[in-house]
Amino acid sequence: MEFGIFILMQQRGYHQTSQQVLNYAVEQTVAADQAGFDTAWYAEHHFSNYGLCPSPLMMVAHMAALTKRIRLGSAVCVLPMYHPARLLAEAGFCDAVSNGRLELGVGSGYQKFEFDRFGVQIEDAPAIFHEFLDVIQLGLKEKGFSYDGKHIQLPLTSISMRAVQKPMPPIWIATGHPETQARAIREGHNLFVTALLQGTDKLRQMREGLAGIAAREGRSIDDAKIALLRCAYAGSDAEVTSYLENARYQRRISEALKYRRAQSDDGFMVNEEESPNDIPLEQMRANLPVGSVDQVVERMVEEIRILKPKHVAIQTQLGDFDHRTMMKQIELWGARIIPAIRKELGAGAASTTLAAE
Repeated sequence: MEFGIFILMQQRGYHQTSQQVLNYAVEQTVAADQAGFDTAWYAEHHFSNYGLCPSPLMMVAHMAALTKRIRLGSAVCVLPMYHPARLLAEAGFCDAVSNGRLELGVGSGYQKFEFDRFGVQIEDAPAIFHEFLDVIQLGLKEKGFSYDGKHIQLPLTSISMRAVQKPMPPIWIATGHPETQARAIREGHNLFVTALLQGTDKLRQMREGLAGIAAREGRSIDDAKIALLRCAYAGSDAEVTSYLENARYQRRISEALKYRRAQSDDGFMVNEEESPNDIPLEQMRANLPVGSVDQVVERMVEEIRILKPKHVAIQTQLGDFDHRTMMKQIELWGARIIPAIRKELGAGAASTTLAAE
């Protein structure tokens, strides 16, 4: 069972500077490396305070020099906003400077606000994504390749900076579209999924849906590597309340940008407004792995047994949640929570084996 941290690099207001947000992301990654987390993930966003990281691969390259063992991943590079040949070279560079620690997450994007400013029609994003994913795989595997698609045409092309992982770094696909999930399962890629702020019922639905998609592809979902992005926190009532309030803030801004109802006084800082999809904080407490260490361990074990992911990425940088408190939280996960979860899962597996015998 693997664990990661997910860093959005969010700026909730001008009481935070962009440099402070960046420095906190760096410090949290170093802390996660020292605490024994398996992976640090970086989001990509542009032109608003929702997320300040313009290039996950730049973060990967920077953190490769400041960490020792933790794997470093993009969650995700929004393919329609790139030229795939440049992305291939940068991915190869990141894998080389990190000594093969790159996890390459890709997605098609969802914020029209961003697409408009890159001159890309969001309606074309799914088709562009699939063509660019073709190119990414060709470029990672082959010394020379060409491609003739609707959205990208490449003559015989060679990428000079080669990835060191063979046949290529792991590819992760973040999508809620069944046809794209089917492609990921069919081609042996990994899946990044989230239940947002919902509870175990949503996880059961996700498991059933993914199992059905895999079955239609003639595969078992148990053979796929799934990562669950999750809000989770162990601490005092006051800390949990602050964490949940920041998680709700994040969701409000995300929905505002997704559904094209974002309001801003200066074109950058998105105003927080109540959403029709808001979940009360007490319901969020019931839905998510939050509370005491024992409560978080028990709930995480339950969720892992329902969805059966092989990786769980915990959101550590939400809104303006106190950075020093989050640094202590990362240490707590490494010292107590992750070992306890792995112990419980191991005990459960052993019990199942004995019962079968």
